[in-house]
Amino acid sequence: MFQIARFSPRRLGHRPSVSVTVRPTKPDVIIARSIAGNTAPAPEQVARALTWGADEKVLLVLAAAGWLASRGREAPLRRAGNHALLVTVGATLLPHGLKLVFDQTRPDRRTVIGHVHGIPLSGKRKDAFPSGHALHMGALASAASELPAGPRRAIRAIAVGLSLTRIVILAHWASDVVAGFALGAVLERGLRLWTGYPNGISKEDDHADS
Repeated sequence: MFQIARFSPRRLGHRPSVSVTVRPTKPDVIIARSIAGNTAPAPEQVARALTWGADEKVLLVLAAAGWLASRGREAPLRRAGNHALLVTVGATLLPHGLKLVFDQTRPDRRTVIGHVHGIPLSGKRKDAFPSGHALHMGALASAASELPAGPRRAIRAIAVGLSLTRIVILAHWASDVVAGFALGAVLERGLRLWTGYPNGISKEDDHADS
């Protein structure tokens, strides 16, 4: 999957930096070819619209609004607001940093038939690994562990569904999405040590729902 680091000009001006080329796996290629050959403009447009639900700009606005709303409230809500904002900022910065190191061509740049069937172009050509959208969703799914069973399951289902839209529109290989989701969960758990989250939200209905 990974190729030995090479020396190449990158995004920070014209200064050279070390980058690692990431290759898609065989399952990645099989999945992407199947989507490219069997999709259509209508489902691609739907997936393209849905994927905005995991966009960093949208999530940053929501996290900032939640943080402002939590000011002046009880300590658990303030802690949750701090945690949500910090995790969202971290999940925004982390993939940008990783994409300075890792090079991987997006699957939508490696298909012609896919574009005939409605596949759009997403982001920069070499920015496939990891999926930033999935990283945000992994963090969200991890943070939801402190909610009651019903909301927890709903949020996790939404997080997985929005992550999968990145595969459907061929913005990322399947492994990019899996990696991003896992990184998001790790990031969220790590930042708990700093923010003091979880904040005591009750999960007492878990037994009733199980």
